[in-house]
Amino acid sequence: MSAPERPPNPYVLLTPGPLSTTASVKEVMLRDWCTWDADYNGIVQDIRRRLVELATRRFRQDYTSVLMQGSGTFSVEATLGTVIPPAGKVLVLANGAYGERMGHIAGRLAIENAVLRSDETTWPDPSLLREALSADPAITHVALVHCETTTGILNPLEEIAAVVRESGRSFIVDAMSSFGGIPMDVGELGVDFLVSSSNKCIQGVPGFAFVIARRKALGACEGQARSLSLDLYDQWRTMENENGKWRFTSPTHVVRAFAQALRELDEEGGVEARSARYRANHFMLVRGMGQLGFMCLLPAELQSPIITSFLEPAAAGYSFPRFYADLKAGGFVIYPGKVSRAKTFRIGTIGDVNPATISSLIETMKGCISWATAGK
Repeated sequence: MSAPERPPNPYVLLTPGPLSTTASVKEVMLRDWCTWDADYNGIVQDIRRRLVELATRRFRQDYTSVLMQGSGTFSVEATLGTVIPPAGKVLVLANGAYGERMGHIAGRLAIENAVLRSDETTWPDPSLLREALSADPAITHVALVHCETTTGILNPLEEIAAVVRESGRSFIVDAMSSFGGIPMDVGELGVDFLVSSSNKCIQGVPGFAFVIARRKALGACEGQARSLSLDLYDQWRTMENENGKWRFTSPTHVVRAFAQALRELDEEGGVEARSARYRANHFMLVRGMGQLGFMCLLPAELQSPIITSFLEPAAAGYSFPRFYADLKAGGFVIYPGKVSRAKTFRIGTIGDVNPATISSLIETMKGCISWATAGK
């Protein structure tokens, strides 16, 4: 019996993940894989090696990577719950929902923590971080979200990393929405633990996340985990000692798709080339939305090329659910707003999209907003 023809995707996902993927990434998920098979474990090991190569150039021997089942938040929790010792304390820099979530995770795990908050539309202040670290010697770890998709703000990773380095603390970076799409070098920055996910800028599908860790720092974490399934150290030792084996059932189809996505990242020209495409997408989006009368929430100097928040129209007839439904019917899915003090919606510019996709979105949007701007 021949396989049924697969229908095309009904819409493009303009979200920060899950995102639109290539047909070839989807295609490789049609094969089943045994988790104990040497071929499959070889794929896992190759992914782990490639992640370290993407993360740093000069310091590859100092870093390792470990894959964890679940969403990105699972691996954030695995990291916080494993790498912070019983007597440790984490200082979380928060200027959005995902920074706040790290503080919430630390609280639920009974990890001593403090949250240094900034407004959602401003950067964390490195000088305030320096003061906080000087005032509290109990702080052992600092945690930061690099691209806070609450707003689309790209936080000043280099400046924050410099303060953490000079203080001698361990640095945890949630690079969920930036790794693979924005150039960075964890070795040069002094990042000890970087967390990201399969369904973000590498352009795979949801199902696992990963942690790129300094070997020495992760090696010191044996027995510290506050969870069995989210024990980052034990997962790492199993993958190290048993040639890519996962402790529990792995998302085999997702792993295979991710391996294909990594190959396609290489074919595109690497992180620098992908970053250039994302920036071109963002430029086209902001220009086109501006022509339609939409204003960005953030100033350009704070904005990432990953996802952009736009202020909702003030017209009395505007309704986001209707706007969303009309756009979806036209072939595009966007995100509702997540900002606490402003009415916004968000549009992602990552995934298998290009400036022509964004141009088509703008044309579609003209018809979707005419009823709102006319006050109907």
